[in-house]
Amino acid sequence: MGEDFTRRRLLAGAIAWVLAERARAADVEPVFDDNKPTTGVVIPKSKVAEMNAAPLIPKKLTRLYSVQPTIKEPNAMQFTPAGTLLILDQADPNRVFEIRPADGSVIRVVQTEAMHGSGLCIDADGNWLVTSTFGLKSGGPPVTLLIDPKSGSTLKKWVTPGWGYYGAAKEGSGAPPSGGHDVKWAGNGHYWMAVPSSGRIFLMDEASGKRVRSIPAPVLRTHGLVVIDGDYLWSAAPDYQQIQKISQKDGRILGKIQLAKTDPTVHGLEMRNGVLWYCDADRNSGWICTLT
Repeated sequence: MGEDFTRRRLLAGAIAWVLAERARAADVEPVFDDNKPTTGVVIPKSKVAEMNAAPLIPKKLTRLYSVQPTIKEPNAMQFTPAGTLLILDQADPNRVFEIRPADGSVIRVVQTEAMHGSGLCIDADGNWLVTSTFGLKSGGPPVTLLIDPKSGSTLKKWVTPGWGYYGAAKEGSGAPPSGGHDVKWAGNGHYWMAVPSSGRIFLMDEASGKRVRSIPAPVLRTHGLVVIDGDYLWSAAPDYQQIQKISQKDGRILGKIQLAKTDPTVHGLEMRNGVLWYCDADRNSGWICTLT
């Protein structure tokens, strides 16, 4: 019985690997029009099989504290060089809270113009990159903002590549189009950005706001990101309660952390001293958690 189960598992893994290899070989860098929404993106069955076959990475979850009601919808997080923690509140218009990671106490609050934001990181000059997942109050498609960390004022903004509609949200339904989710600094003037409506994770050039290249997203609603050693990414998949380790080269899913349904939902993601941190933006939650 045990040997038969092991054979079936190995066979399923082998089939998933073959399908994934075929999909990677066929992957072509898509072209997106910044002037109109992207629609109809579907994650291929081969990627779903790859996710299911990916080995489990054991981690222990610790609930540290909830930041609600002070921070209504903690949706992205970023540690500062000083060791404090930045939290992006998705409640519109978005504010960034700088807190003490030990107890969640607030140091300061910075107002931005981002709307329904889902991503936050610090660039090489100490400025913030924030994704306005919905368009700004002033109008237009979703954008990525370069923000002064002292005043919260926008220094630059770029249209998010691949913005549009995905999942249940359809063009013409009255739902706003969606843009970027998390962003994380990659070094050398680049940052990674997940855009669910595109089905891709983009490596972006900060100076121009243009994409350098992209990899297939592991799931449709990719959320938080963490850069690992310049070779891999941790990628949050809240619809599956997973955090997935993926290759920066081709997006291949190398492993997964599986959370329980009863655990706080993973939205924002960050790492400090080798420990993964995440936040839950759901109402009546607001938990900050670690995985060791």
